[in-house]
Amino acid sequence: MTLSATMQQTVRILHVVSLYVLGLAALAMVVATALSALGVLPWLTLQAGFGDAVSPNAGMIAQIGLTALLAMIAGFFPSSVRVLALEKSHRDFKLSMQDVAEAYHTAHVADRKGVFTLSSEFDQVRERIDYLRQHPDLKLLEADILTLAAQMSQQSHRLAEVYNEQRVARARDFLTQRQAEAEEQQARIGEALKVCREIMRWNSQVELDEAMVASQLQQLDEQLQAALPALGYSLEGTREPEAVHHGPSVTRPDNIVPMGERHAAE
Repeated sequence: MTLSATMQQTVRILHVVSLYVLGLAALAMVVATALSALGVLPWLTLQAGFGDAVSPNAGMIAQIGLTALLAMIAGFFPSSVRVLALEKSHRDFKLSMQDVAEAYHTAHVADRKGVFTLSSEFDQVRERIDYLRQHPDLKLLEADILTLAAQMSQQSHRLAEVYNEQRVARARDFLTQRQAEAEEQQARIGEALKVCREIMRWNSQVELDEAMVASQLQQLDEQLQAALPALGYSLEGTREPEAVHHGPSVTRPDNIVPMGERHAAE
């Protein structure tokens, strides 16, 4: 801390102490004078005169005059307190980034809504400062913060114009519509995949049934090939049963047709 800052701090402390001392003294004199006027306390005794003239009430006059003087001095206390508070606020004031961000956000949102319509740079900054001063949430902020936020908002006017409320709303509606279309397409694709899986399962079942039928036909063919020779039929060509060659001649009815030859490949 520099010497100048130390002296300023000391003067401020003395100023505050003087205010308290004078305030207490004024209060004490007012109470004492009031009690003396009511006869509770005696008046101040003081021998004073001017030349040969001696005033017997000099103490009372001095007490009343001192009380009046202290009361008039105490009348300056409110203004002195305001001055001290103002000095303290200016001395301890620092630009808070949170306050600047809050004020800038307010101005930027208003700019996106199209509140500011002036064209020149100076008018744009002034219009933003007036708007921030009238905003109910920013009344306690310093003027420097509002000015800085207004300048920042003016610099980002192009950004606010590009991303204004209407364009952002249209973009959101467009994205919402695209999302709905994508979800609808996904539902259709899911239904198509379900149908495709059903067709594949059905095809596999049909192929399995056809394979079973082919296997049963093969088994039937093999059984026929094993059973017909035992009945006296040849699968290689058409011939009469062996009973024809070893027994008497038998006349075959017209509805009996000899079985033809069956090739091995079949």
